[in-house]
Amino acid sequence: MTEQETRRQRQKRFERLAHVVAEPLHRYLLRRTHADTAEDVLSETLLVLWRRIDDVPGLGADGAPDPDDVLPWCYGVARGCLANAHRADGRRLRLLDRLMRTRPQQPAGAADHGDLHAALAEFGELDREVVRLWAWEELGPRQIAEVTGLTANAVSMRLHRAKKKLSTRLRTGRTGRENTARSGHGTDEARGGQ
Repeated sequence: MTEQETRRQRQKRFERLAHVVAEPLHRYLLRRTHADTAEDVLSETLLVLWRRIDDVPGLGADGAPDPDDVLPWCYGVARGCLANAHRADGRRLRLLDRLMRTRPQQPAGAADHGDLHAALAEFGELDREVVRLWAWEELGPRQIAEVTGLTANAVSMRLHRAKKKLSTRLRTGRTGRENTARSGHGTDEARGGQ
């Protein structure tokens, strides 16, 4: 038997098995978890069944499998996949809890960046990403070009325009009027006085 014939035969066996067990497994999972998780776990279960098709008891080479022979083993696989999903959810929740507890609290009087975020929200997605990569990730135009698929020249132009827009937006603030006091400077200092 050739490799292609073996693959086709394996695929037919799996299709016959899936036809018999998919619906009962779905019902089994829906009774044990919410619908979204049931869908994901069913997919994972079918993947395990595909990989372990030769291990499924009661699955002959030809003909439809008897549900009484194959379902108990398949339920066991689904149960294991569901347990894995629950453990993964628990790990994610514990990590989230730990991150929330260790997140540094903003000190009193810390800068409010609401205006900056509002100004960034007015940009298109690509321009916003270019600014973030430049400011937050400290990448240069050539590196940003590699990330975004733009040319380095296009990144430089977008960055120049974005900085100009941000400067204007932050200088005028939400009121639309020029804000003459610069952040962190007294009025004498802002004008260059002694």
